[in-house]
Amino acid sequence: MRLRTLGDVRVGAVGLGTMPLSIEGRPDEARAVATVHAALDAGVTLLDTADSYHPPGGAPGEGELLVSRALASYGGRTDGVLVATKGGRGRTADGGWTVDGRPAHLRRAAEESARRLGGTPIGLYQLHKPDPAVPYAESLGAIRELIDAGTVRLAGISNVDTERILLAREILGDRLVSVQNRYSPAVRESEAELRLCAELGLAFLPWSPLGGISRSSLDGASALEADPEFGGFHRVARERGVSPQRVALAWLLARSETVLPIPGASRPETARDSAGAAGLCLGPEELALLDGRPGGAA
Repeated sequence: MRLRTLGDVRVGAVGLGTMPLSIEGRPDEARAVATVHAALDAGVTLLDTADSYHPPGGAPGEGELLVSRALASYGGRTDGVLVATKGGRGRTADGGWTVDGRPAHLRRAAEESARRLGGTPIGLYQLHKPDPAVPYAESLGAIRELIDAGTVRLAGISNVDTERILLAREILGDRLVSVQNRYSPAVRESEAELRLCAELGLAFLPWSPLGGISRSSLDGASALEADPEFGGFHRVARERGVSPQRVALAWLLARSETVLPIPGASRPETARDSAGAAGLCLGPEELALLDGRPGGAA
């Protein structure tokens, strides 16, 4: 797999989002671990999780513990694997999501995450979401303290606009290495944030990167007719002999050299398929088709 830069670390150009392995609807333990192992076998070296990735009513950190167990049971080398986790969100008993950006909470959450992941420092710790009840600078100050204390090695932020990226850069300096926002064929509202990350040399980690690309049985031509907005991905996939999901990830990689998509997977075969996007280079005409909405129109 080709590599991309995340701070001073080189990781595989496609990561693995482990959220589907630990929230509601998750697979059993054996399949979840096999999915992580399949990603590692395919060259994935960035695993993304969060302390809030657990089913409603579950305990914080279940997702982190799963990643830790999967790495411990893997038969190959794991010294080059970067585990990224997040703090600042929680779950409610009915399946909802909460936000808590208080510095005291973030410090405690990071220390607990580090313990679950096998000790300090955490490879990449990301502030999960701005808390409207807490000044963002205060939350970022807690992340800076965690780095100074050696609890965290690299820092990232998530679900942010350009103003918050610039503020984080001001407070964290070159210790800020990544931004994780939602971005996909269907959701492109973070275009400005993607461009800013490219200018600043920050890794841009699209979450839910396959939005809009269904696992349809339609061939490219039929998909384009049925869904002109995203049928181009199916058409390119048919011509290339690969899945539309792999095409979507290859398209994301072509957006910028700083893009590092983290598609989720709940089966080994989907993890392997996603990893294969790192070896798929799309041509100018294909990219023009996929960039446009619909049908390649500029």
